[in-house]
Amino acid sequence: MAADPSAAAPPCPPPRPDYEPARFPLPPGACDAHAHVVSADTDRYPLVAARSYTPPPAPESAYLRMLEATGMSRGVLVQISVYGTDNRYMLEVLGRHPRRLRGIAVVDAGVAEAELARMHALGVRGVRLNVLFGGGVGFDALETLAARIAPFGWHLELLLDARQLPPLLSRLTTLPVPVVVDHMGHMPAELGVAHPGFQALLELVGRQGGWAKLSGAYRIDSDQRHYANAARLAAALIEAAPERLVYGSDWPHVAVPHAMPDTGHLRNLLGEWIADATLRRRILVDNPAVLYDF
Repeated sequence: MAADPSAAAPPCPPPRPDYEPARFPLPPGACDAHAHVVSADTDRYPLVAARSYTPPPAPESAYLRMLEATGMSRGVLVQISVYGTDNRYMLEVLGRHPRRLRGIAVVDAGVAEAELARMHALGVRGVRLNVLFGGGVGFDALETLAARIAPFGWHLELLLDARQLPPLLSRLTTLPVPVVVDHMGHMPAELGVAHPGFQALLELVGRQGGWAKLSGAYRIDSDQRHYANAARLAAALIEAAPERLVYGSDWPHVAVPHAMPDTGHLRNLLGEWIADATLRRRILVDNPAVLYDF
């Protein structure tokens, strides 16, 4: 009998229900630009067998409570890898909150134009390529998908390790759409700003019109309280291109490499990384309004 590939997909703990209080005023219109929703109904919304983990339920109601508790007026849902290209649950949630939410879908290169148009009407503004977790669409589809989504004004979002960026850079800089890199490049922060992978990210964001998410510090830094190494990466990105950065919580923190983080504490890192309230507003409000068409 063939092995079940889902047997290697370990269960994830649920996110913490408590949130560290905000240490700085959240501006009206603040946006959490990276989170996921997972239905509790696995019969209606089955998980793909080739997934890397098994998430806990993280339904619409819990997601909206998290936004309220962390002071976020707006949110961006990113299609979670365990659903593969079945975007139904995310799209249903988007459809119920057209003014407040936007989405990033996962599609294959052969997706119908009518489906892209339907997704756009529901609030999708980008497509994600993922080479780190099972269930994602990889870089073979890079140019084809970029051409397909360009007429809609969308962008490509990349979940990769920045150490993969140097040989990809020439391809990314010729695409007809913007590129957004998740989690500050998702490489071990201890490797530092001078690492060629992070330097490629700075080139993409600072000089080639790319974007990055100030998110996932808990994924890349072994210091799970102060995130000092991640702070140095964030500082370099902020210096390079503050106009092309957004913040994301990455709730519900699936496949965490360490202890479950406090979503409120992750938000409060922005106050440590950015002392200037005007710059925080730019990253929390103005930049996502541009990137996600709020």
